[in-house]
This record gives sequence, structure tokens and C-alpha cells, in this order.
Amino acid sequence: MKQVSLYTSDHCPYCRNAKALLERKGVKAIEYNVASDPQLLREMLARTGRRTVPQIYIGEHHVGGFDDLAALEHKGELDALLH
Repeated sequence: MKQVSLYTSDHCPYCRNAKALLERKGVKAIEYNVASDPQLLREMLARTGRRTVPQIYIGEHHVGGFDDLAALEHKGELDALLH
């Protein structure tokens, strides 16, 4: 299974939803909380060009946010991307 990483922040319902969806898939993601570390926020901005969380990576592939992740699941494409 590919490594999954998420940029998140405290009190973000979309972040919780993304983590819950990944957990249901058996994925143990690496979480980077941008709310507690300004350097991580700068890293996320440089990497994604986006200011919103979550920002999700599967391997080196930038999925986007929770809506993008959920759309992949809905289309049946998430499992193939994870493996």
C-alpha cells in the first residue's frame, strides 16, 4: 500500500472525514498539523498552492481535499490509487 499523508488542522470536519474514510480502508496515514506548526503550513502552500485543509497525498500524487478523496471513492478509483 502506498504511503498516504495529510495536511490537517485542529477542529476541521473535512480533515476528520478524510481520516475516517482512510481508516475504513485500513490506511494509517501520516498527519501533518499545519495549525500547530507554521513551517508545515508554508510547506503545504509551496507543495499544493492551496491554503485549505485537508490536503491529501497518496504517494507523490496530490489528491486534493476531502471532496476529491470522496469522489475517488465514489467512482471506485480510490483502492487502485492506494495500491
